[in-house]
Amino acid sequence: MYREFFGLKENPFSIAPDPHYFYLSEGHREALAHLIYGVNSEGGFILLTGEVGTGKTTVCRCLLEQLPGNADIAFILNPKLTVEELLATICDEFGIAYPENTTSNKVLVSRINEYLLDAHTKGRRAILIVEEAQNLSVELLEQIRLLTNLETSERKLLQIIMLGQPELREILARPELRQLSQRITARYHLGPLSKEEVPEYVNHRLTVAGLVRGRIFPAPTLRRLYRLTGGVPRLINVICDRALTGAYVEGKEEVDRKILVTAAREVSGAGLREAGRRRVYQAVAAVAVLLLCGAFIAAYYSGRLNVAGSVAQAPELRASDGGKVKDAMPTVPVVGEKAAAVLPRGTKDTAYLGLFDLWQIAYDGKDRRGAREQAEEQGLQWLEEKGDINDLRQMNRPAVVKLADPGNGEYYGVLTSLKGEMATISVGGATRSVTVKDLTAVWSGDYVLLWRAPAGYKGKLKQGSRGPVVAWLDRQLAKVQGRQPGTGRQSVYDEEMAKHVMAFQSASGLEPDGVTGVRTLVCLTGRAGSGGPTLEDHKGGY
Repeated sequence: MYREFFGLKENPFSIAPDPHYFYLSEGHREALAHLIYGVNSEGGFILLTGEVGTGKTTVCRCLLEQLPGNADIAFILNPKLTVEELLATICDEFGIAYPENTTSNKVLVSRINEYLLDAHTKGRRAILIVEEAQNLSVELLEQIRLLTNLETSERKLLQIIMLGQPELREILARPELRQLSQRITARYHLGPLSKEEVPEYVNHRLTVAGLVRGRIFPAPTLRRLYRLTGGVPRLINVICDRALTGAYVEGKEEVDRKILVTAAREVSGAGLREAGRRRVYQAVAAVAVLLLCGAFIAAYYSGRLNVAGSVAQAPELRASDGGKVKDAMPTVPVVGEKAAAVLPRGTKDTAYLGLFDLWQIAYDGKDRRGAREQAEEQGLQWLEEKGDINDLRQMNRPAVVKLADPGNGEYYGVLTSLKGEMATISVGGATRSVTVKDLTAVWSGDYVLLWRAPAGYKGKLKQGSRGPVVAWLDRQLAKVQGRQPGTGRQSVYDEEMAKHVMAFQSASGLEPDGVTGVRTLVCLTGRAGSGGPTLEDHKGGY
């Protein structure tokens, strides 16, 4: 009813997953790149998780538009099924004939296998997409895994994309599902939009809907919108749609904060007030934690607490813990003491589990494959080198560091933060804040870090390189350097691109050779915040 009033051709805030309105935020771009990588890698499983309303289905719809014409797609929208119903649904979606009223799993699986072999001989690909996959039972997940056993020497004959809420990651971390988890070739967790992305998202949808005049949502209103929604696209759509109706009813050409808050209250009802109460409870809890930490620190400096003696050894971490590194106690600053005196012992497996958890991927210390192979099978790159603290500052990614104590031998930890002269490190399940000086006193210089390569990356980029990965490089450099990406030549690594690379390398302390190798890429993605955890937030700049 408000479209004519605001000069819009369509409803800009429909909650339908319309790829036409897809706003490619940094997170959505990374999610789409992971799905494309997974499909092209010919592996069995691809995993996309995220909170309700963050845009998982929309990303998947965009993927479908980029699939080749020889792809056959099957959807399971409601996975709360029996094994027989699941198999029958797969047959129905692919158009596979089977005996009427059959209840034989063997018959259904046989027909699916025959279809997959036939599709392969015809040069076609079969892709199964499972929505709301967190509702799949362990029995169903195991049956789906068995369907991917059919393969050639080059690829699986059935690829499966699972979309689900965050609890799906916990389900897949169960020991009984480790075989399935190990077959996931690409996984990504999609978060909400950032504070800076919310205005871009709203204005993008209005522009696509045909807005040609002025602005409807002023900057203060958009800031309030972010606070009300936390950046969740579906909530943004619902509240904005109701706010436009409210502005139309009042005859206003802009949505002010009062109209927005009223719209949010009407949409959320008691839920909005409940969210406010939760924030109060969280604030009280945060104050309590701060007071507790303050008392702990005071006791430490007054000599009433022996830190080294008070640190209880954390229990051994296992894959069944859901891949979560649990802190034995709050982070406590340690200044003026040798780090070895206060850091508990940590094994390499414990450190790898902590690093993998930061990247939201699975690690199984009992797997015969090494940590590197497990990481690479899940879409990440492995970098193992020897260096100093400045190397880690440059690359700005969490790292497993090898520590040495003359009295107790070597042990391992995960460097999770590096700000100024203070570092935060997780060792043996306990997290400590130590000075850089004390850390380097026990650090051997050996480190391992993970990083995510852009889709299509196959090696060094230099003058003459072409393709989408070069366009990606230009966008990341532009983000860090505070400029607009190039136009026309953005997919060609020309002399101008090399100059931008050299400028970035010089500013980052790298060798300014104009060639984009692994260290330059790791440093760039860490500076630009291109997906994944960082040691320090540079907010897209140097």
